[in-house]
Amino acid sequence: MPFFISLCLYLWLGLLPGRTSTAVNEDIEVLVMLPKNNSYMFSIARVAPVIEYAKQGLKIGGGLYSGLNFKVRYEDSDCGNDALFSLVDRSCEKKPDLVLGPVCEYAAAPVVRMASHWNIPVISTGALASGFRDKEKEYSHLTRISPSYLKMAETFLAMFRHFNWKDALLIFDDDKKERNCYFTMEGVHLKLMEEYQTVTYAINSKDERLNTDEIIKYIYESEVVIICAGADIVRDIMLAAHRRRLTNGSYIFFNIELFNSTSYGNGSWKRGDKHDSEARQAYSALNTVTLLRTVKPEFENFSLEVKRSIQKAGLPDCDDCDNINMFMEGFHDALLLYALALHEAIRNGLTKKDGAEITYRMWNRTFEGIAGQVSMDFNGDRYGDFSVMSMTNTEAGTYETVCNYYGVKDSFQMLPGFNPDHFTLRGLHRVSHADLPDKSSGGLGVSAVTGIIVGALLGTALLMAFYFIRKNYRITIERRTAREECDIGKHRQLREDSIRSNFSAA
Repeated sequence: MPFFISLCLYLWLGLLPGRTSTAVNEDIEVLVMLPKNNSYMFSIARVAPVIEYAKQGLKIGGGLYSGLNFKVRYEDSDCGNDALFSLVDRSCEKKPDLVLGPVCEYAAAPVVRMASHWNIPVISTGALASGFRDKEKEYSHLTRISPSYLKMAETFLAMFRHFNWKDALLIFDDDKKERNCYFTMEGVHLKLMEEYQTVTYAINSKDERLNTDEIIKYIYESEVVIICAGADIVRDIMLAAHRRRLTNGSYIFFNIELFNSTSYGNGSWKRGDKHDSEARQAYSALNTVTLLRTVKPEFENFSLEVKRSIQKAGLPDCDDCDNINMFMEGFHDALLLYALALHEAIRNGLTKKDGAEITYRMWNRTFEGIAGQVSMDFNGDRYGDFSVMSMTNTEAGTYETVCNYYGVKDSFQMLPGFNPDHFTLRGLHRVSHADLPDKSSGGLGVSAVTGIIVGALLGTALLMAFYFIRKNYRITIERRTAREECDIGKHRQLREDSIRSNFSAA
């Protein structure tokens, strides 16, 4: 009897998850491709401690993944072609089993193409542009562990449907280099264009002065204004709109702030200048869309350990390097997701060289990440959860989250601070005061003779208009078309094929 009990206990322990008896022993060559420049929020110095933390976590307790030995090598992507050259050079010696990164779109595109051709899984916290959603061919081995711009744009689509808005003006700063705001607005445009009217206005703040007068003209013809630009540009636009009395509820304003980087506004109106009071009033009409931050207890220890490692390294010229951001969280979860898929693949008779099979096993599944639950869709892209923040105390100028959007459920959660009036259009006023008729004269004092003359003139005008309207109709349309073509540099529709052609040139 004791022998039988011991045997049952042994079998039961062997079937428990997390035991060494079910662990898989394997050496994994990992190539991490990130910039050395610490001005990037995903530089090697910031991410390396995160990956080391993830490796140690997988070893703890002799669990399922304790037999996976990750051999990590770092290469400078420089957010450009250096990423591709590094991949090719390293692969001449030995092809990696896994590529982490690159993050920047123009660095990621050729690397993912090459890795897909070589059957190597790629996991990135970037490559968020809409063009990467095509996983059928050239990006077949890409898994995006951070929510893409299209996922973010679902927040706007849900709001448009909920609040019955009809059209949007998309204002963005296009730096012609990394083009974060360009790709961000591309996602919004693609999500809204099938159901709503969108107009885009591009700014190149490095080469030209901001023309707020021209922007105001486009705002007059819109309902919802969505801005993606640096903090100073957002402030200038909001001040100009406020001075034209456009922040009184007739228009809905949004600012996109995803990464708290210089490419995006930070939602702050305060500069310590003479315009602060006016800016605070203007920003009372500005809503900010940002990533939803959920933190579980394990995250606190993770954050402390990573900060300690970065501070110990004493990185020069990097005051904020120890601030944990979404890219750093993402690379931690990337290693976890790969370990989960690789273990599953090997247990089913595959090897680490079956890149396509390992990639597919990372898709359409949910697991626990360092900051909370991570859900991947069937196309290898992470579902996104986003928050909408509004100014709830106008006197103090302070913001709070008023609602959250959950991508997996495609649903909104309204929080106590939510004010429906803040998201309800109060009627458009597109005629300026200068265009209004003068009501101080005329009226009952007009004589009958003058009335007859005016009536005759109006009748003649109507007849002439009827005669010429058909004749001049085609000319009017042709002139309008020519004018629109001349303005295409500033006022244009975002098209995915232009993004893809730029990728091809990268």
